[in-house]
Amino acid sequence: MENLKRTPLNNTHKSLSARMVPFGGWEMPVQYTSIINEHLATRKDAGLFDVSHMGEIFLEGEETSLLSFLDKLTCNTVSNLENFQVQYNAVLNENGGLVDDITLYKFSPNKYMICSNASNFEKVYEHLLKYNSNNLKIQNLSENFHQIAIQGPKADEIFSKYSNLDFSKLNYYHFTIVKLFGEDVIISRTGYTGEDGFEIYSSNSLGVKIWSEVLEFGKPFGLVPVGLGARDTLRLEAKYALYGHELSDSKTPVESGIGWIVKEKENPYLSYEKIITEKKNKSEYFTVGIKLVDSGILRENYEIYSGTGEKIGNTTSGGYSPSLKESIGLAYIKAEFNEDRKEIFILIRNEKKKAIIFKKSFITGSVKKN
Repeated sequence: MENLKRTPLNNTHKSLSARMVPFGGWEMPVQYTSIINEHLATRKDAGLFDVSHMGEIFLEGEETSLLSFLDKLTCNTVSNLENFQVQYNAVLNENGGLVDDITLYKFSPNKYMICSNASNFEKVYEHLLKYNSNNLKIQNLSENFHQIAIQGPKADEIFSKYSNLDFSKLNYYHFTIVKLFGEDVIISRTGYTGEDGFEIYSSNSLGVKIWSEVLEFGKPFGLVPVGLGARDTLRLEAKYALYGHELSDSKTPVESGIGWIVKEKENPYLSYEKIITEKKNKSEYFTVGIKLVDSGILRENYEIYSGTGEKIGNTTSGGYSPSLKESIGLAYIKAEFNEDRKEIFILIRNEKKKAIIFKKSFITGSVKKN
């Protein structure tokens, strides 16, 4: 792991006996105790995550130029955003594929921040620079920011009591800037688990301090540190797509299962006609949730067949759901088979196992949507 990047919490994770693994060019904790225990603690009480490997890119400029720029490169409607609102969006390439899925933060009409995935923020930054013909100020400040996430039904209670601040009026997918230990800190009511909680952006030194103090403060409430293993099972239960699995530079947002963020715009984005046509007429392939009926565990890249033996797609993610005690996954299949409870078959170790298309949410978390 010599060439891997390390977050400021790297030594802290090791002191907590975390098992460290390579992830997106970073050395990250996969688990501290067990994936199942960390997963269930987050669903029942709260979990604390190191996500400071994510990227933060700031964009500043004249309002009309900035909106025009963001509209051209992303498929969701940026003009609808209010100040201090967060939006799930995607940065598109010239073929309609995803450079990355992002969360977009609006500070003011003249200032936005993009939070990008760890393995992608450098290429997102280069992509933005490539199309910057409006003299916008675009800065990759990822090295200056630390990010941790507290998630779960007790996340609000723990962090509010720890910080002595009231976040009850902070709506889902909104953020605020507060003073903590003399520093301006961004508190965002967002996450990647399906549970209520916050993502906390600060300086690196303050982020390490907050992590240690919140973890100690939250122990009586059931708060535990959580690694990438449970982060993955939590997002899978919430049916959240992951770049490199459901999302890629060769799949459009519609094909990837995030077509709900595709909007019609007067100022068309890259590959606009292709993506809008797919949304209106359905793409040939689509991303869906699946549940295994027969025994076994779903993993990525398993072949999927119809009842008549036709190969119709493959799994993109899969695993054991600690909450449901079932094997669940996401799959990229022919759109004609996208029907709730439709029976399909997954090839696992040369044996076809029965599964069903599952269109509803796998879990109902504690997220309080506005």
